[in-house]
Parts: sequence; C-alpha cells; structure tokens
Amino acid sequence: MNALSFTIPETMRAWQVTTPGPIDGDKAPLELVEKPVPVPNVGEVLVRVLTCGVCHTDLHVTEGDLPVHKSHVTPGHEIVGEVVKLGESANRFKIGDRIGIPWLRWTCGVCEYCRSGQENLCPNSLYTGWDHDGGYAEYVTVPEGFAYRIPDQFDSQTAAPLLCAGIIGYRAFLRANVPAGGSLGLYGFGGSAHITAQIAIDQGIEVHVLTRGDDAKRFALKLGAKSAGGAYDLPPVKLDSAIIFAPVGDIVPKALAGLKPGGTLALAGIHMTDIPQLNYQAAIFHEKNLTSVESNTRSNGEEFLRLADRLDITPETTAYPFERADEALRYLSHGDIKGACVLRIGE
Repeated sequence: MNALSFTIPETMRAWQVTTPGPIDGDKAPLELVEKPVPVPNVGEVLVRVLTCGVCHTDLHVTEGDLPVHKSHVTPGHEIVGEVVKLGESANRFKIGDRIGIPWLRWTCGVCEYCRSGQENLCPNSLYTGWDHDGGYAEYVTVPEGFAYRIPDQFDSQTAAPLLCAGIIGYRAFLRANVPAGGSLGLYGFGGSAHITAQIAIDQGIEVHVLTRGDDAKRFALKLGAKSAGGAYDLPPVKLDSAIIFAPVGDIVPKALAGLKPGGTLALAGIHMTDIPQLNYQAAIFHEKNLTSVESNTRSNGEEFLRLADRLDITPETTAYPFERADEALRYLSHGDIKGACVLRIGE
C-alpha cells in the first residue's frame, strides 16, 4: 500500500446484527449496511480489513446465545488488515503494517487479575465484535497494545483463523494439561480443534477426535489423528486429557468417562448448553479435573503465533466473499465443516 496515495473513504460497508436470532430463521439477523468509517481514539490505529475469520462466537453473538453488549454490533474478531491511520499517541505500528486483531480488545490493567498476569479474567474486559464493532467490515479500529504482528510466512487468509481459533485452542491446550507424549481427545472438529490437533501431533501427542460430521472425521484422520469417532462415543483408549470445542453440555459426562484417573477435561467455548447432572463417583472421582477456558492473555497470543510460525501450523480455510458473510455463518451452524471459513474483504 502506498501511504501517500491511499485515501481513506468517509463511509464503508459493514455487516451488523439487527435483531439476534437463528441464522436459518425467517428473519435474517444480519444485514449489510453503509456506515461511517470509524475514527481511531487515543492509542488506537485504524485498519483496512483484508480478511476476517468466521468464528463460532460470531454465531453466538448473531443468534443471541450471548447477551447483547452493543446494539447493531458488527461481528468478527479474527481480523487481518493494514494500518492506514494512527490515533493520537499511537506509535507501535507504522502506516502499511499488516497486523492482526483478536477477540480480546481491552483490559483495565489495574484489577487484581490484570496485575497478577490473568488479564483474561479482567471483569472490565472488552471484546472485538461484541463490545465493539469487529471485522465483518471494510475498516476497524483497535487499541495498538492489543493487536499482533503477523508472521511473514502466513498469508492473510491463512493468518485469520490463528487470531482466535488458534489462540483459544492454544489456551485450551495449556488448560488441558496434556503430559508429554500423552493422549488428547478433541470433541468437535472445526476451526479451533483442527489447529489444536496440529499443535499436539507436532509435539508427539496422540490425538483422538470425536465429532458429528463425516467430513470432519475424514479431515481429522488426514491431519494425523489416531482415531475419529462420533461426538457421543467413548474414545478407543482412556485419555490423559480432552478438550470440548462443541458448545454442547451433553457431551461432558461422556468426555469425563473417557478420561484416565487424574485426567483433565477443558471446556473451550464461551457458550455451552447446560451440563447434565453428574454422578460424583462415576464422573469426577479418581481425581479427574474439569476446567473452563475464558479468552486468553496477550502473552498466550504472542506465544502461540511464535509456535505456529516455528511449527508451520497451517489452518485449512474456505474463502467466502465479503457479501456472503451470512452464508458462511449458516454453513458454520450446520457443524460438519472442514477447517475454518474466512471472509475476503480488502484483498
């Protein structure tokens, strides 16, 4: 991009959530509108969006599984774009830099969690595509301290899913406490799980996938999973650790039953349907651990991007034109997907 010749327009196209509801419902919850290009505040940069990944959290925001934080919000938080304007006091990036914008948009920096290195638990935190307009748009702003530099080896379509599916999957992988050379179960096999599988397999961990989609099962085996069964099946062997990516609480008892004594089950979603009543003796005894995952810290993101660069982690992506964002979400809602969907916006 030639910074001297590039002119920022006054308006842009953006998708927004009108009335949250089923993506397959009679009234579409998303609409494509014309709106003003946002102005970066102090410490923020304005970014021309190149690509934006389509995440299950976008579906939760659109369908109303998550409470409304901002009326008529523009979803999207796996954003790759070029810096086109610097707000006052912003000096971390230069005009023309390619950066990534993730789910975590801002934390207060002063609460007990921020001060103890657990900023993902900050009660004042704000999120891209939920509290603030996100990347289903031609332009977006971000506080410069919450953006990432994108490793050069990743093109913008490949990089987009790394910014949430990858980072959250990495956080879930850490929370699952997988021992070296151990075994890991992945329940659900969409954007996040297929990246997490690559991280685990590249480190010598045996991966077993349990998911509902036949295409997803075949994809898991192609990536190197040891087995691929149904979402409610027991794995062929007892597992050291497991992660549930599917937002389905009914899977939890089965996943716990598939663990070895002392094993850990991590729940990776921001939203999950209710977990059935658990029998202590059958489900939790023998020191099994049940934990959740809430967002990530910025250091998690930096660590993951370095690891992805070193291990050459390559998300499988399906590109959608910007004008078909609603179709991409509809495809995501049906569950049997191969990898991650990515909107091509400014490329």
